[in-house]
Amino acid sequence: MSRSCFLTSLAAAALLFPLTAAAQTSEADRIAALERQVQALTEELGRLRTEAAVPEEALPEKGARGYGPAASKIFGIARGLSIGGYGELNYVNPIADSDSPATTDALRLVTYIGYKFNENIAFNSEIEFEHGFVEGGEESGEVAVEFAALDFTWKPELNFRAGLLLTPMGFLNEVHEPPYFYGVFRPLTERVILPATWREVGAGAFGRIGEQLEYRAYVMTGFDASGFSASGIRGGRQSGSESLAENLAFVGRLDFTPDLLPGLELGGSFYAGKADQNQGLPDTRLWIAEGHAQYRRGPFHSRALFAYSDVSNAGSLSAALGTAANASIAKSQLGGYVEVAYDVWPAFFGEDSERALEPFVRFEHIDTQHDVASGFIENENLAYSVLSTGLSFYPHPNVVLKAEYRNQNAEAGERPDEVALGIGFAY
Repeated sequence: MSRSCFLTSLAAAALLFPLTAAAQTSEADRIAALERQVQALTEELGRLRTEAAVPEEALPEKGARGYGPAASKIFGIARGLSIGGYGELNYVNPIADSDSPATTDALRLVTYIGYKFNENIAFNSEIEFEHGFVEGGEESGEVAVEFAALDFTWKPELNFRAGLLLTPMGFLNEVHEPPYFYGVFRPLTERVILPATWREVGAGAFGRIGEQLEYRAYVMTGFDASGFSASGIRGGRQSGSESLAENLAFVGRLDFTPDLLPGLELGGSFYAGKADQNQGLPDTRLWIAEGHAQYRRGPFHSRALFAYSDVSNAGSLSAALGTAANASIAKSQLGGYVEVAYDVWPAFFGEDSERALEPFVRFEHIDTQHDVASGFIENENLAYSVLSTGLSFYPHPNVVLKAEYRNQNAEAGERPDEVALGIGFAY
């Protein structure tokens, strides 16, 4: 090779080497960048899978649109699926005036399933398993849809709801998750006079006017009066199960939170409708009214509720159903309670945002035979008072351990005292 050729080759190699090296470096950089992107995508996919299985969201401090905190999770997301729920188990030991044995019960295990289609349409539902067993076996149990409703939001003052609806009366028919009421069992007034959990198929409107006034108003399937008894109207609930719909009913509710006294809530509700459902029974009209108030300030919490119901033609209805003279359906029923509680955890253990220890006391009176028709005899064992004292310990705001003692006294006959223990949770 001549010297000139050699120099030419050397020059060419000197020119190509940086280009080749640059090309190799650029390729390596691209590969490294792709590897970083794959790693980032892998980590993001893992995070999304974890969040789908165990969402990091906390329960809202208060419920929304007439639902409890766990049932309100659907309203806190932009769109898509929401899952929540609650459960409660108890131990009960009658200790006086009773030969009944002590019992335990997996009382409820509930799943909330909601789906938000867009910012204006949301579906929400509650599916409940009761007593740890499905009905049909030797033990008594139940699987039930407690509510299943579509919400159509328009503006704060006026929105619409349709489906299997919770009747908006009292404190607990809509907000019945165990961390949000005192005692192992719900107050008897809200199980007997206001027959929680009480739901019917219907439609209506709800909304908030300003910051102080909230309302709900529905038209719903009425009661079936053939299920009424001396113990009350609870047996007349139809619960959306092939319900007779010859008679409809109206229910409305207002809640007011005055600015002058923070922590105070005042409210009331009214229900009216026929209940004979064109079954050949006497013309039967039912109305129910209740008023309620609660005050929460710092560690102090108190509630009060009074409810009254009236059944027209109760005597004729009792005769048509063949009730005994001392087991008639009453013309009127009433019940009410007052309760107070105080969180003593800060006084003994210092401030803690998660834990609470709340002793409580509740006094209530129930009378499902307040006024009976002429020719019938009042069953005074169904007029009774209950003094409940207990303790609720919250190791977490959504987990509660409960203890309760209930002293029951009837106007006639005996009613057993009870010691009860329970656990409850919501998520």
